[in-house]
Amino acid sequence: MATEEEARRLVALLEDELRRRRPDIERNNGYYRGTQPLKFASEQFRKFHGDRYRDFADNWVQVVADAPVERLTVNGVQPVGAERADVESSRVWQANGLDADSQLGFLGAVNTGRTFALVWGNPSDPSTPKVSFEDSGQCVIAYEPGSRTDRRAALKCWADGDREYATLFLPDEVWKFDRPAAGSADHKSAQLRAVDEELGSWAPRATGDEPNPQPNPMGVVPMVELPNRPMLNADPISDVSGVVAMQDAINLLWAQLFTASDYASFPQRIVTGAEVPEIPILDDSGAIVGSRPVDLEKFAVDRVMFFTGDNVRTSEWTAANLDTYTRVLEVGVGHIAAQTRTPQHYLAGKMTNISGDALIAAETGLVKRVEEKQTWFGQALREMFRLIALAQGDTAKAAAVAGGRILWADAESRSQAQMADALTKLRQVGFPFEWLALKYGLTPIEVADLMSMKQREMDLDPLGAATALMVHDSGQGQADTELAA
Repeated sequence: MATEEEARRLVALLEDELRRRRPDIERNNGYYRGTQPLKFASEQFRKFHGDRYRDFADNWVQVVADAPVERLTVNGVQPVGAERADVESSRVWQANGLDADSQLGFLGAVNTGRTFALVWGNPSDPSTPKVSFEDSGQCVIAYEPGSRTDRRAALKCWADGDREYATLFLPDEVWKFDRPAAGSADHKSAQLRAVDEELGSWAPRATGDEPNPQPNPMGVVPMVELPNRPMLNADPISDVSGVVAMQDAINLLWAQLFTASDYASFPQRIVTGAEVPEIPILDDSGAIVGSRPVDLEKFAVDRVMFFTGDNVRTSEWTAANLDTYTRVLEVGVGHIAAQTRTPQHYLAGKMTNISGDALIAAETGLVKRVEEKQTWFGQALREMFRLIALAQGDTAKAAAVAGGRILWADAESRSQAQMADALTKLRQVGFPFEWLALKYGLTPIEVADLMSMKQREMDLDPLGAATALMVHDSGQGQADTELAA
C-alpha cells in the first residue's frame, strides 16, 4: 500500500517520462496528418517563398503507416490446450468494439512506437470487463528493474476542459488525482510560477462514493504496452520516424518544382539595347505634357511589347527542364519504399499487367513486416486477454490464455481464386475443415456458426453428406499415394 505522498511522487516521476516522449509523439502524429512544417534548403528561399508554401505538404508518411495496419486483424485468442478460439474472449472483444478500436491502437503503435491497452472491471456488467486502447501520449508504464514485461506501475494522464487528470495503477490499488490545467507562464516571474506550481499540484480526485484509492482486485497492473519494433536497451521504434527526413526532402523538392514551373517553365525572352517604353501624358486639350513608363506586367499578360531604336536586340532563355525534379522525387519515394518495406505500387501507383505471383513477391517485405508486428503485438494481446480473464475472476483461463496464441487474419493479399485453390489442396492433404475456415479469414464466432450450419445440412441430407465424405476420402487416398511416391 502506498501513501498519498508516495503516490503523488510516483505520478510526478511518470509524468516527467511522459513529457519527455510527447515531442516525438506529436511530431509523428503531425506528419501522419500532413500538418508538418515545410523545411527549406536556404534562408533566401524561405524568405521569398515561405508564405507561398506554408500549407503545402505531400504525405507519404500516411501511406507507410496505413500499409501494415490494414493487414493487422485479430480473429481471436486460442488458450493453450484448447482446440479452437475462446468464444468468451471474442465476445468481450466485440462487446468493447475492439474490432474497430484495435485498428486505432495498432496505428498509434506504428506511428509513435507504442500503444497501450487498459483492462478494468465493469460494475454494470461484471462478466464484460471494460477494455480500451490508449494513446501513447497519455500513458506510461514503469517496469521492474531488468525486466521488459513485469509491470510495477502505470499512469494515464489527460486534460479535459480546465482540469488535468491522472490515474495511477498499482498492483494492489488505484489512485486518482486531478489539478487545474496549466496555463501559459511565459509572462510570469519565477516567484509567480512557483506559486502556480504549488497551487496546481496533484490532489486526490473527488470520486463520490467510490474510495480513493480503491483496491485492485486483479493483483496486477491492468495496463499493457504494445511496442512497435522494440529494442533490447532503448525505446521502441516508430515506422515513420525514419521517413520524416525523406518526407521533408520531398516536400522541399515539390516547392522548388512549383517555383521553377511558375518562373521558368516557359522560354524567357530578353530585350537589349532599348529603353523602357513610355506612354505620353496628355492634358485636357490633347497636348503632350509628359510621359510615364509602361506597365510591364500588362505586357506580360498581353504577351505583346513594342520597342523602337536601331540597336534593339532580342534573345531567349530556354525553359527549365522540370523532369529533373520529378526524377529526383521518384528516387526519394523509392528510398521510402526500400527503407520501410512498403511495396512500390502502394507509393507509385503503377501496375500494368502484373501477375498474381509477381504481386505476392512484390509484397513479401510488407508481409514480413506485418508478421513481425503480429509477434510483438500478439505477446501484448495475450497479456491483455489474461487481464480480461482476471477481471472476470477466472484464474484458470488467465493461465491458459497467457500460454496460448493470438489468431490473426492472413497477412498476405490473395485473390479469391488463389485462396480457394490453396484451401482445396490443403483439404485434399487432410487439413480439417474448421482450420481451413479460420485460414480463409472467418472469425471464431463465424466458424462456430458455419460448423452449426454444416451439421444441420448433414442432418437434413445424410446421404449427400456421406457421398461428399466418400469423395473426400478418395481425394485423400490419391493425395497420400502421391505423397508416398
